[in-house]
Amino acid sequence: MKNYFLKKFKNGLRLLFLPSKDLLSFQVMVLVNVGADYEEKNENGLSHFLEHMCFKGTKNRPSNFLISQELDYLGAIYNAFTEREITGYFIRCSYKDYLKALEIVSDIYLNPLFKEEDIEKEKGVIIEEINMYHDDPKLYIWELWEKLLYQDQPAGQPISGPKENILKFKREDFLKYHQKHYLSSSTIIVISGNFLFNDNFIKKVVKFFEKISNNKPSLKKKTQENQKKPEVFLEYRQTDQAHLILGVRTFDLFDKRNYPLKILDAILDGGMSALLFQVVREKLGAAYYLSSQIVSYLDRGYWAVNLGVDLEKIEKVLETILKEWFSLKRKIDNKMVKKAKSYLTGQVSLKTENIHQLANSYGYQEILKNKIETPREFLEKINKVSLKELKDVLDYCLDFKKLNLAIVGPYKNKEKFVKILEKKYE
Repeated sequence: MKNYFLKKFKNGLRLLFLPSKDLLSFQVMVLVNVGADYEEKNENGLSHFLEHMCFKGTKNRPSNFLISQELDYLGAIYNAFTEREITGYFIRCSYKDYLKALEIVSDIYLNPLFKEEDIEKEKGVIIEEINMYHDDPKLYIWELWEKLLYQDQPAGQPISGPKENILKFKREDFLKYHQKHYLSSSTIIVISGNFLFNDNFIKKVVKFFEKISNNKPSLKKKTQENQKKPEVFLEYRQTDQAHLILGVRTFDLFDKRNYPLKILDAILDGGMSALLFQVVREKLGAAYYLSSQIVSYLDRGYWAVNLGVDLEKIEKVLETILKEWFSLKRKIDNKMVKKAKSYLTGQVSLKTENIHQLANSYGYQEILKNKIETPREFLEKINKVSLKELKDVLDYCLDFKKLNLAIVGPYKNKEKFVKILEKKYE
């Protein structure tokens, strides 16, 4: 039985509802199918900058203070975010204030003023945000990683953009970009928590967003991938530990091989008893933070290990991770698979406890894939994955030609790292 309701309109706008009468909270989140992947080179950073500007003043609330004062009066949690394929705005508050939350988020989405003086002031804020990420190698390594994988394509551009773009953006740029991308067919409104779900409620939501543009959306350029040998990217810094990402190219969001890949990732990094933690932290004592993750976009994906490592042990750590990772091709067995599936069952089940978190997940699925898979449906597919399917995915992904390594640390010569990647670990 589905716990959500999806309403689609002729103009392409979608409304997604996850009601829960047991809560005292209400959340509205607006997701727009736009981000850094949709930007030309001279636009890079504009999706993120525009997201900031939507909170700087609207036709009904012409300053940031008026917006934030009204939301703070409600004791609301509110924010926005920009990713590669999605920009989002959300307000979470008491269920009693649901109408006010809907009105404010629609005002922020539909009616930003983009005042020139506010744009000029916010340029300083954006540049300091860029500096903050750059100064934190644990965060900045992800920007370098995607630059390594995708180079000059939109997929390799930083979400915040380069400083030179930020400094040259004008009001006209924001107006054109907003008109081009903030469209009914590119938008989903996700509502969760305590509200009376009926036709009257739907009409209220639609009324708030009735002025949304129904122009035809722009398609993003498909990311090209043509890797023929292992690649290494170094950024020299005098750090006390090396921050690195080691990984391989995998699958886009729609590929069914993502199900076996999820199981394989749980074998690698499913808790403190999993392979990665035991080998790198417990056995070698070489890292404090480490994790692996699968990232899938509309047209690409990767499986990557991220960690901060002892400078003296980096070569040993890399060789050990690669050896253990590639050894899965011959070592994987039903016992490992059973544990990984059980781990995923527990993790996915726990995520259903928070209705707002679940709503976010459903919203992401619908706007990107035009399809929602419930946790129960996901686990059913996970439990059907066979050992052969897992071995096939390992054979496909764990090819040394697909290996990539990005490092921030006191290293200038990448040849020794290339040699590590080129070794035979099978």
